[in-house]
Amino acid sequence: MTTDSTSPALAPEPAAPAVSALPLDQLVTRIASLREQVARAFIGQERVFDEVLLALLAGGHVLIEGVPGLGKTLLVRALAAAVSCSFGRVQFTPDLMPTDVTGHAIYDPKAERFQIRRGPVFANLLLADEINRAPAKTQAALLECMQEGQVTIEGRRFPLPAPFMVVATQNPIEQEGTYPLPEAQLDRFLIKVLIDYPTLDDEKRMVDEVLSGRVAADLDVSRVNPVLSQPELLALQQGVAALRVDAAVIDTRCASPAPPANGPACSAAPARAAAWRWCAWRARRRCWRGATSSRRTTCARWRCRRCAIACCWRPRR
Repeated sequence: MTTDSTSPALAPEPAAPAVSALPLDQLVTRIASLREQVARAFIGQERVFDEVLLALLAGGHVLIEGVPGLGKTLLVRALAAAVSCSFGRVQFTPDLMPTDVTGHAIYDPKAERFQIRRGPVFANLLLADEINRAPAKTQAALLECMQEGQVTIEGRRFPLPAPFMVVATQNPIEQEGTYPLPEAQLDRFLIKVLIDYPTLDDEKRMVDEVLSGRVAADLDVSRVNPVLSQPELLALQQGVAALRVDAAVIDTRCASPAPPANGPACSAAPARAAAWRWCAWRARRRCWRGATSSRRTTCARWRCRRCAIACCWRPRR
């Protein structure tokens, strides 16, 4: 893990200067150029890139869920190169400590004083790889960084460079030795992105790149040219924040009815998640109340969505 050292007498970094929002036409042009440059290194997965770019322009953080080997690290490195931002990566493991992420104070016997060694979190784009493999106390080390944009080391606050975004990944196929993210940690992410295997045409393009002498494991982003500077990226974020949203859209998105206390019916549920919880609760309740042995065996598999809904709506005999 690579970190840089700074003296404790060093004053905190000044706040980023105020930037003006870009007009809408320049906003569209810059985003198109950014998409073109990232596509030179990151092949395919247009939906995934659009959602990550959306979170970056909105000033939020992203949680990417997918199996290994789909280019998540390459995407973040190419995006950092295109926007002239620094890149940091942390591989989360069960023995990773919070100070390994944020930084810590070490004693220098030659200078006879403590020095602050900053962690990899002091970067514009931070990749938290397999975040669910670290315990809860290490995951909580990112809470202050993601919410307040600062790090507290030995009672001193150090602001993170702006812009700042955390891209965390997790592997959905392995659950042994993992620590599920708590609700407080999930609330810090603006969007969750599901990345799948590339299409057949994208795979053919990858094979052509390998046959032409490019090694996929090198994560080469040398062909990505920077199209934005950090002040211009901040101006893009200000331009996105200045976009006007009609009041009718706000009323439609915010005026969802609250579910009843006893649970909504599956056909009239205000949200799909609420309907699923209600169906699962009905399936367990019917199983617990002493159904027949055959139905009890079926209802014991209530964790399967299809089985739970079937048990919920099966008429009593």
